[in-house]
Amino acid sequence: MTSKPQTPLPPATLIRRLMAMIYDGFLLLGITFAYGVVVFLLRKLSGDDTLQPPHGGVQFLILAGLCFCWAFFYAWCWQRSGQTLGMKSWRLQLQGRDGGTASWQNCWLRCLLAPLSLAALGAGYLWCLVDRQGDCWHDRWSHTRTVLLPKPSK
Repeated sequence: MTSKPQTPLPPATLIRRLMAMIYDGFLLLGITFAYGVVVFLLRKLSGDDTLQPPHGGVQFLILAGLCFCWAFFYAWCWQRSGQTLGMKSWRLQLQGRDGGTASWQNCWLRCLLAPLSLAALGAGYLWCLVDRQGDCWHDRWSHTRTVLLPKPSK
């Protein structure tokens, strides 16, 4: 018995990507709050005046730590199941070019490059509207694809 070849999943649309980003933004807000509590407690325990902004180098380290926490959230979710909660809600999944789970390296690379797609006045995201395969810049650069999963059967 031969198995029927699987048809490739369609690429995610720009609207679905943006909606998933909004959902994930609420999760990032929670991560930011938890990170802020940890930073506050560490500053308090070290005897630092928590009402004054930290000095330049410390402030940079705090911001870098927050960005790392956000990136770790995405990389962990993508490497584990290919989906964040927002992506799951909108039936999106991140895949490697071979259709399997993206590697840790590709996930971290995507975390570094996706903000560049957004920082270029959103051109990297808008690119999926003209790309033949429906990929954004960071999809291409990180050798990943964001696909639309089929509706679950009832």
